[in-house]
Amino acid sequence: MIAFFKALPFGIFLTLLVALFIGSGGSSGGILAIFPFDVDIPQLGLDFRLYWSWNLFLAGTGLTFGILLMMD
Repeated sequence: MIAFFKALPFGIFLTLLVALFIGSGGSSGGILAIFPFDVDIPQLGLDFRLYWSWNLFLAGTGLTFGILLMMD
């Protein structure tokens, strides 16, 4: 169970990194279903776009979880 919680941040990082490169090129990644969303924080004057894919998140988290389990 601890390995799963350790895998979550790596799954998030992997998803943001891969989705950034695929999504900023204008592609949805096919089965990955990458979609953009805007982050707007007016108090800080921040306005930027991120890309996300639930399929990629599940795959990345599962891959990291498997690697962490093999390391134990």
